[in-house]
Amino acid sequence: MPFLTQLLDGRTVVGALLILAAVAVIGLALGSLRIKGVSLGVAGVLFAGLAFGHFGLSLQDSVLEFVREFGLVLFVYTIGMQVGPGFFASLRRQGLRLSLLAGAVVILGVLTALGLGRVLGLENAALVGVLSGATTNTPSLAAAQQALKELPASPEETARRLVLPGLGYAAAYPFGVVGVILSMLALRLVFRVRVDEEERALAAAAEGESPPLARANLEVSNPNLEGVRLEKVPTLAASGVVVSRIHQGGVLHVPKPDTTLRLGDVLLAVGPGEALDNLRIVVGRESDLDLRALPSRITTRRVIVTRPAAAGRTLRELDFPRRFGVQITRVGRAEVEMGISPGFELQYGDTVLAVGEPEDIERVAAELGDAPKSLHYPHLIPMFLGIALGVLIGSWPLQLPGLPAPVKLGLAGGPLLVAILASRLGRLGPLVWYMPISANYMLREVGIVLFLATVGLKSGDKLLETLLHGPGLTWIACGAAITLLPILLVAVFARALLGLNYLTLCGLLAGSMTDPPALLFAASLTRTEAPALAYVTVYPLTIILRVLAAQVLVLTLGG
Repeated sequence: MPFLTQLLDGRTVVGALLILAAVAVIGLALGSLRIKGVSLGVAGVLFAGLAFGHFGLSLQDSVLEFVREFGLVLFVYTIGMQVGPGFFASLRRQGLRLSLLAGAVVILGVLTALGLGRVLGLENAALVGVLSGATTNTPSLAAAQQALKELPASPEETARRLVLPGLGYAAAYPFGVVGVILSMLALRLVFRVRVDEEERALAAAAEGESPPLARANLEVSNPNLEGVRLEKVPTLAASGVVVSRIHQGGVLHVPKPDTTLRLGDVLLAVGPGEALDNLRIVVGRESDLDLRALPSRITTRRVIVTRPAAAGRTLRELDFPRRFGVQITRVGRAEVEMGISPGFELQYGDTVLAVGEPEDIERVAAELGDAPKSLHYPHLIPMFLGIALGVLIGSWPLQLPGLPAPVKLGLAGGPLLVAILASRLGRLGPLVWYMPISANYMLREVGIVLFLATVGLKSGDKLLETLLHGPGLTWIACGAAITLLPILLVAVFARALLGLNYLTLCGLLAGSMTDPPALLFAASLTRTEAPALAYVTVYPLTIILRVLAAQVLVLTLGG
């Protein structure tokens, strides 16, 4: 036993590593346990850390601080890399409405917390932790602790304040997970929702959207097109339709933009169904001749964009039809197949479908890279550069009107902002901000495990006393109100007045609370992807708003 006691001495390197590893293993095992389909998930690490801290197994304060901040930076940076490419796209079309509703949930949650904090006399440092736990949002907890460190106070007072958010988070988190699911069940009961009817409504709405990519063999029978170059055909340039083959004078070949059309030519066009219908009206009738079935040297091949110099360039700039006689008919990105236009910008990791003769496609492949193995390796220089820039930006003081102290994005906001912008930019000179999804998940999970473990170890010696003899029960009740009131108000408004589909609404609620267990529950209700699509749409904006809200609350109210 003395040997084991020496090993678990948190003042040594070996002891610190063993304690962190033990907290991670026990916490993740605890988080994997399911009760009625609900689990703590990675938050189990926090509770394991609290238990270790309660029994005096902790680390030196300086080590705790470094591991916590390092884990935080890894976590928020990888989140930014994941959500960045879709962040601005999520604000378009229906995404704007869903994002506004999710933003309302965030704002109502903050207002509820402020009101309860004032009525119940809660300490502000604890209140922001309760808010983070009630909304199951770990980045906001991290942002709050970072902001608390910036407030002027004695070292003893700062240390005391940094403990309170973790305790408040731990008290409010369990009902934060369950409360969203209970709200979904309550809405289903109150509005007498039938999931099969909601699924049919989604299917009917989808019929009104553009159909997936299609192809058509069109014969040039419009006399006005005689002698017209292909690039000058009306409606073609901006339609998203690509002509991949042309049968002209008994010869099948890949057309170029300056190919001159003749009556009787047959074009193989690929693009959205509605755009093909419009092109058919201009070109002429549909031909019985299937150009894909004709014997020729023309073939198709999928080519992956792995050459940094090709990322960020448009198809118009690459000009493959004119230079190589190869047409790009579609692009796959993140497992989604998309139509294209001349202004379509390629990104690192895109898969393009090239049509042409084998030797010509080889030339295109050489220019785009087409090295699948390179996608499995992270680009470390851009990653560390992005982290360094994020730390610098996060440390830059910003003076905002009405706030007593300058605002800093901190280690939670700075790396998150840089990662979002960098992943959206994609490439800067020779630097490519691309991270394989497996590497992203690994770094993100390691980061959040380190952060939660150290938060628990730091706060563990105070948890039992707070729950039994302190305001712990008040925090739990306050957290339940912060969880339920905003999502119920927004959900009733969205369903009763906006007529939002129930399955989409469930995804919205889960995303506005950044609650993966709630998303899993919503997904179990249906065979459609509606909950997941809504969750992904609102998640980027929600997580940024919650990070900023936590910092503003701390800086406005003080510790």
